[in-house]
Amino acid sequence: YVKAEDGKQTVAAYLAQVAKKVGADFKLKGFVRFETGEGIEKKVDDFAAEVAAQAGL
Repeated sequence: YVKAEDGKQTVAAYLAQVAKKVGADFKLKGFVRFETGEGIEKKVDDFAAEVAAQAGL
């Protein structure tokens, strides 16, 4: 897990930084990007419709 402090670091920039640090060149075959809350469906409430249904309108 890697996260830039400023949130603007690219994968290419990170790979270049690590390659320089370890003194070796390498290639990335793939990666997965996760986002907080991704895949969670949120229930949308319509308060006006709920009140109308309860009132029988």
